[in-house]
Amino acid sequence: MDLHQIRAGWIKRGKTWLTGLTIVLATGLCTNMVHARSPQSLSEPVAAADQIHLTQLPRQGQQVMEQIRQGGPFRYEKDGTVFGNRERLLPRAKRGYYREYTVPTPGLRHRGARRIVCGGEQPRNPDACYYTEDHYSSFRRILQ
Repeated sequence: MDLHQIRAGWIKRGKTWLTGLTIVLATGLCTNMVHARSPQSLSEPVAAADQIHLTQLPRQGQQVMEQIRQGGPFRYEKDGTVFGNRERLLPRAKRGYYREYTVPTPGLRHRGARRIVCGGEQPRNPDACYYTEDHYSSFRRILQ
């Protein structure tokens, strides 16, 4: 085997490897694009099914909303901490914009799945708040 044949073999293997890498990367990118959800802007209307009036929240949720407006005190150490919006279900905002609060579930000894997430520069006077009863799998905007 001469140098020409060796070089041709390496080039062929390189093209095959590069083609395979391209397919893998393209597949991953397309999958992420399909799964990505486009967040609503704060100014966009929210569908009625994605809304809940403050009076429709569980009693514990109404109490947490009152505590948010008062600036506390909160029952759990994690309450009032930054919510990262990693699920990207809420409108896109800079880090630190959203804060999360636990809505206690009667009969549970742990925090449970219910939360209120509020966004705004002033935690006591949020621009918008959202309720989830399934630990961030879905959100409903709280109307006041």
